[in-house]
Amino acid sequence: MIDRDALARELNPPQLEAALRTDGPLLVFAGAGSGKTRVITFRVAHILDEKNVPPWRILAVTFTNKAAQEMRERLHRIVGHERARGLWISTFHALGARLLRRFHERAGLRQDFAIYDDGDQRSVMNRVFDELKIDEKFLPVRNVLGAIDRAKQEVLEPDDLMRQAVTLHDKQIARAWEAYEKHLEKNGAVDFGDLLAKLTRLVERDASVREELQEQFQYLLVDEFQDTNACQYRMLRAMVNEHRNLCVVGDDDQAIYRWRGADVRNIQYFKRDFPDALVVKLEQNYRSTQRILKAANAVISKAQQREGKTLFTRNGEGAPIELMPCEDEREEARHIAHGVKSTLARGVPAKEIAVFYRIHAQSRPLEDALRAANIPYMIYGGMRFYERAEVKDILAYLRMVLNPNDDVSLLRVVNTPARKIGKTTLDRVTVHATARQTSIWKLLATGDLPEDVGSAGRKALTGFYLLMGEIRREAAAMLERPAEVGRLVFQKTGYARMLEDNKDIENETRHENIEELLGSMHEYAEEADEPTLSGYLERVTLNEETPAGEDVPKVSLMTVHSAKGLEFRSVYIAAMEDGMFPYKGTELGSDPEEMEEERRLAYVAITRAREHLTVSFTRFRQIFGQTRINPPSRFLLEMPEEVLSGRVPRRHFGEGSTPSRDHGGGWGNGGGGGGGGYRVERDPVPARAREPEAPAHDGPVLVRDNPAVGWQRGMRVRHMKFGTGTVKTVFTGAELKLEVYFPNLGATKTLLAEYLQALG
Repeated sequence: MIDRDALARELNPPQLEAALRTDGPLLVFAGAGSGKTRVITFRVAHILDEKNVPPWRILAVTFTNKAAQEMRERLHRIVGHERARGLWISTFHALGARLLRRFHERAGLRQDFAIYDDGDQRSVMNRVFDELKIDEKFLPVRNVLGAIDRAKQEVLEPDDLMRQAVTLHDKQIARAWEAYEKHLEKNGAVDFGDLLAKLTRLVERDASVREELQEQFQYLLVDEFQDTNACQYRMLRAMVNEHRNLCVVGDDDQAIYRWRGADVRNIQYFKRDFPDALVVKLEQNYRSTQRILKAANAVISKAQQREGKTLFTRNGEGAPIELMPCEDEREEARHIAHGVKSTLARGVPAKEIAVFYRIHAQSRPLEDALRAANIPYMIYGGMRFYERAEVKDILAYLRMVLNPNDDVSLLRVVNTPARKIGKTTLDRVTVHATARQTSIWKLLATGDLPEDVGSAGRKALTGFYLLMGEIRREAAAMLERPAEVGRLVFQKTGYARMLEDNKDIENETRHENIEELLGSMHEYAEEADEPTLSGYLERVTLNEETPAGEDVPKVSLMTVHSAKGLEFRSVYIAAMEDGMFPYKGTELGSDPEEMEEERRLAYVAITRAREHLTVSFTRFRQIFGQTRINPPSRFLLEMPEEVLSGRVPRRHFGEGSTPSRDHGGGWGNGGGGGGGGYRVERDPVPARAREPEAPAHDGPVLVRDNPAVGWQRGMRVRHMKFGTGTVKTVFTGAELKLEVYFPNLGATKTLLAEYLQALG
């Protein structure tokens, strides 16, 4: 039995207030590490015991199966298995599926309707494209499915989209959606978006269904409310229209899924729709040290639209946040690996250590450094860099450049991008090659294809053979410049066009990963005595070997998005630089909402750490094949000096961005001093040249002096990063710039003359 006295012993005053408020609308702002799951479970336990409500009249909804299972297990421990049996604890989509099967006739569905996943949806849409004669080059299938999913999040229907359509592009999407829905209906199927959209329409429009659900679910509770979309909120609102016993728990400071359809404004809509709601703020943090929370509060307090709240803790002051200034991303990765090794040596388990980065492509140098240090690691919520599909695709093409008889590589890429070479055709060709004891490439070279391969398949296979032959001939002259071969493959195979034609988030990430792969080829060429394409591929193959067995505890590498809901004793945040973190929203005229979400991401990253937090940033960063000079992150500059192990280098911020305060001098050589008061001093090492488009600097970047040099075409020059090159063009004006060809890069760069040394 959980009585009020027992609750008072278990919960702090705001938590207790939230747990005891059972009737009427309740909005709980649960700050990071404030024990929200504890509050939710004790509140449900109190409703069961104090109100004597049957468990099947309580509905708790969350976003992941993991969160639902954790809530279920906690409640079973608190109130016992028998008392908790019958509770509805579910994800949104599982709830939608369960209720649609119950009310299938009212929803116009078969009771045994199928639920189509992404692959099924694409298959249906491919048929629709064939029927409507829509060219995927004009309108990619993925774009149409994305538009349909977004429309369903808004509870729209094809007619709504057609009425809103302005361009031919919009009208084609509406037509495709209408045909797509007919296919689903004919097949007795729904997609994931339907599970919520159809239920929402049913509850809003069918009074008898609405009344039945309101009668059954007398108490509704929603976790992670800041992540709900319009459809989910409308469904919840309709289900509590009469009794209004709706408790929503969330944190607007952790709303980081806008790109996935989440709408943090639902918190404001809740206040509008339930003006009498009790608002409770959980601000006591049980996770982190005071220094970590001071940093987090300083960053999130600058958010433009948020509910005012300040996290506090009764934990100790803790170690200072360690600053780790580095020269470039490779030095950064080495220092992080060294820091992780030291942390492990102090007795911190590997599972309690995490390295965060803003985008997936950043994992590559970190993975390389951890492997070199023999530190077991895992990519949380994703794949290792060299295991990602797009990376493996380009590597397979490169292997074919060297050895076209590699059937494994050929079969991987022969239909990527799509060339209308089906699985049946490939199966027949493979069997034929095996029977002839030869490679598929040699079959293509001789035209000795099996008779049951149709003319369309023959034509497509011949086209692939001719394309790869052309690529191999062009690549033959540049095998000592792997990055050039990689760029040639990326462009000429149509892979780049495939990603550019469809600008969704997934393809942007794939493009970034490939650019990072090409960047790794540049790095290899700089480091190797005699760089070759085969040498690079050998290095990658060796890198793919894991340093330890699967049962060995591992350090976690992850994006900040993946870190949501997790916590670690020791956290490293890499690349805290404007342009990297915040990654978006720094450009002139960019969406201010993007910067707000980046700020919330920084808050999430900081508050994952319990005891130790290390933040790294670099003077230069090579990523996506480009060298960037980014100032330290504005979020880092906003942290109070007293919580940091040193002083952040002062850098210039453009108009409209966060002004930097004077943090003193320049850059160190990396590393960090933990609690030892590491001070970032001026570094006498000359800076590498910046690109013309790089942001301006007012920090201590030392420039190379070039007094009275008569710059001219054909002059040989040396650059600290790019090596020796030849001047192609001299640009005069306010700043003297030179266009220089660097043979080791196989590329031309336009650079400020002051960063170059004349060789004659």
